Amino acid sequence: MTIFNEPYQQKKTYNWQEHIELIAATLSGLLIIAAWTVGKNDIESLSVSLYVIAFLIGGYAKAKEGIEETIANKELNVEMLMVFAAIGSALIGYWTEGAVLIFIFALSGALETYTLNKSHKEISALMELQPEEAFLLQEDGTTTSVPTGSLTVGSLLLVKPGERIPVDGKITNGTTTVDMSAINGEAIPALKGLGDELFAGTVNISGSVHMEMTKPSSETLFQKIMTLVQTAQSEKSPTQQFIERFEGTYVKVVIAIVVVMMFLPHYLLSWDWTTTVYRAIVLLVVASPCALVASIMPATLAAVSHGAKRGLLFKGGVHLEQLASLKTIAFDKTGTLTTGKPVVTDFHVRDGEAAEIALALLAGIEVQSNHPLAIAITQFAEEKGITPVPGLQIEDVPGYGIRASYNDEKVIVGNPRFVGATMAQNFQNGIVQQLEEEGKTVILLKDQYGIVAIAALKDTLRDTTVQAIKAVKKAGLHTVMLTGDNEKTAAIISKEAGLDTYIAECLPHMKVEHLKRLLEKYHSVGMVGDGINDAPALATATSGIAMGDGTDVALETADVVLMKNDLARIAYALKLSRKMQRIVKQNIFLSVSVIGLLILANFMQIIDLPIGVIGHEGSTILVILNGLRMLNPID
Repeated sequence: MTIFNEPYQQKKTYNWQEHIELIAATLSGLLIIAAWTVGKNDIESLSVSLYVIAFLIGGYAKAKEGIEETIANKELNVEMLMVFAAIGSALIGYWTEGAVLIFIFALSGALETYTLNKSHKEISALMELQPEEAFLLQEDGTTTSVPTGSLTVGSLLLVKPGERIPVDGKITNGTTTVDMSAINGEAIPALKGLGDELFAGTVNISGSVHMEMTKPSSETLFQKIMTLVQTAQSEKSPTQQFIERFEGTYVKVVIAIVVVMMFLPHYLLSWDWTTTVYRAIVLLVVASPCALVASIMPATLAAVSHGAKRGLLFKGGVHLEQLASLKTIAFDKTGTLTTGKPVVTDFHVRDGEAAEIALALLAGIEVQSNHPLAIAITQFAEEKGITPVPGLQIEDVPGYGIRASYNDEKVIVGNPRFVGATMAQNFQNGIVQQLEEEGKTVILLKDQYGIVAIAALKDTLRDTTVQAIKAVKKAGLHTVMLTGDNEKTAAIISKEAGLDTYIAECLPHMKVEHLKRLLEKYHSVGMVGDGINDAPALATATSGIAMGDGTDVALETADVVLMKNDLARIAYALKLSRKMQRIVKQNIFLSVSVIGLLILANFMQIIDLPIGVIGHEGSTILVILNGLRMLNPID
């Protein structure tokens, strides 16, 4: 068996620098054990020396981060509280407790870094897949290897089997199958032929093809995916922004209370100075909001990463968080609920007429038109193995149909008004009216004797639409369709899809008006669309969701992108958002509860510094681990 992906596999090497924080924390822990053991044997000076080294190795990264942020922001932070607490513990002779505090704080920091690295895994893998060179076709048929960055729109390229496609473009010569999984996650390769689109980062599997570059390297779909994920990972949710604003004020309050705690209990409660200072140091440890600060970002990063891996691109934590609050969701019809491409669903001929001959004549006329309905009829004929009648002379009648000559006879093709409404109504016991009532568009072929044949066309639902709508409704959302189609077509599509309601004959500005009314009623509304006409509505909605094959304007305006064009991903996105919200709430409740209990226990002198360190830093590690659950698949 030939393995086609060998040419683009890269050898993975272990990068120890990615784990430097974990290595430092582990080394610090080993030094603490050694220092404690030596101290047990009454070698005090060596024990203290080992503790000092453990402090420096374990606390360097967090102390450096805390000092740099304090200087940059001109205010204290959580890292500085931990540094003060560790130094304070050492000053009053509690070397072991201070060192353990540094060790656990370093360990939680390493774990948070691991979470961040994990969340960047998919985008880093994508960046590695983008080819740096391409084979440029010369006029004499030879090829030259050039950097992809030097290519311009219109460049002709050769892509060999097993190579990654270097840029976005279309096939000008050849046929192949392409592994699209890097773009849409689809495991089954797609067959690509003349004129079909190719995307950078996907893999040419079976045949050599010539392609024409259609987009600059900076504007490829591949590059847009990377940009969207990178932007999402850098943006913060409203809850995270609040916690970070709260952190600065909280740290100042804690410092102030600790300073008061160092003196007031001595005079007010008659504590001795050692107990007073000791309890102030414990308070400094247990009151620090480390767990609270770590409650949100790891979970958000993991959720964004999880979504990107499954074809859901969130443009930021704020958009991921907002999905959980949606009460209703509006859908565009064409290209969203439906495929956006009409297909022939029915073909009828008059009694005694050969269907093959009638279809060949109809296709021979329509093949000369680029109208979507004409293209659908031509494709229908191809699927049936019918060759269109060649060389027909036609005259286009805009808005109505086409006139043509066939065997010196005049024939016309068009809608019932053009062909003759009465004649259309009487054809085969009113079949035309019946098809129109089913929301289908009817095209008629007429010769001098009457109607020869009729073709009924319809923009059909996507394969996933019905199940997707069921899943969204099961999640508790009210569903609405906003479409520019007429009332009859809208009613039929709405019923077929299983929507709660629909609004027909909507122009782009009307969609915005209807969305505003929905927002007044439900307060939190999502909008799903794919076209330029949907962009204003996507921007108006609480959460705008764009289909991955939609227009650039829709993709840029939306908050969430469905890369697989799979509407079922919406329900998955809702589950992902709600799971993240539950985890964040759990983390905040746990961190606040632990801080409150530890502060109370310290004031009542129930806990000592080691328990305070383990309780406080243990809760930080727990909330980070809980956030990492967002990387797991959702049932």
